[in-house]
Amino acid sequence: MADLGDVAVAVPVLAVVLGYVAWRARAAGRARWWLPSLATAALMAVVPALIVPLKELVARPAPPVMGPGTGFYPSGHTATAVIAYGGAALVLIPWLRATGARRALLVGCLTLNLGVAFGLIRRGYHWPLDVAASWCLGAMLLLSLRLLLGRNSRQPK
Repeated sequence: MADLGDVAVAVPVLAVVLGYVAWRARAAGRARWWLPSLATAALMAVVPALIVPLKELVARPAPPVMGPGTGFYPSGHTATAVIAYGGAALVLIPWLRATGARRALLVGCLTLNLGVAFGLIRRGYHWPLDVAASWCLGAMLLLSLRLLLGRNSRQPK
């Protein structure tokens, strides 16, 4: 489960969703059809730029399973999963008409993120606080994305 937060897994999933959303928006003749996909991709690119300096600044020791070392707070895998799967859900929801489909997407996103967290903590790769910190950071970033996308959707098409 921890591997679902790896860049090699989460980013391709996000890329496929962003391509689909851009294609649908362009086909629908939306003004700024590229903005949701571009903003979400940019947000994903910002994650390492935020996480790496935080890891260096805090220099939290590793859980016992990982041996000596620092740089485990906040969890990069968790942050990657939150932004990749959460961002994918945010840009995909407007294209889903059925309430059940929207609900299933959100439950799936939440389940994936809980699975990543469980896997990281269960295997001893991170302390629970490392994961919680990434959830908080991810929530703030996704809220910012939501506000940007919401403002864009209110503008004339």
